[in-house]
Amino acid sequence: MKIEEEEHFNLIRKISKNSNLSQRGLASELGVSLGKVNYCLKSLKKKGLVKIQNFQRSRDKIKYLYVLTPKGISEKSKITLKFMKRKMQEYDELKKEIKD
Repeated sequence: MKIEEEEHFNLIRKISKNSNLSQRGLASELGVSLGKVNYCLKSLKKKGLVKIQNFQRSRDKIKYLYVLTPKGISEKSKITLKFMKRKMQEYDELKKEIKD
């Protein structure tokens, strides 16, 4: 899995668990910069995986809701499968290494 895919995977997972986290909240939970979250969200939106909706206006700022599209949900499943396969392969390699 490429680094960008892994970042998208982590972001998609967070959004699917809590779609009303702010970009700042997502950045904090993922341990990445706010700019990186913004860049990734724009990329996911462009790919049709995430829908960004304005849901509340407050005096200080606009809040958004990040929602996985059906395509995003499907992509999450595919990426999750890739991730699990990679982890299983790493486990098998480590097991073999320890055995040897």
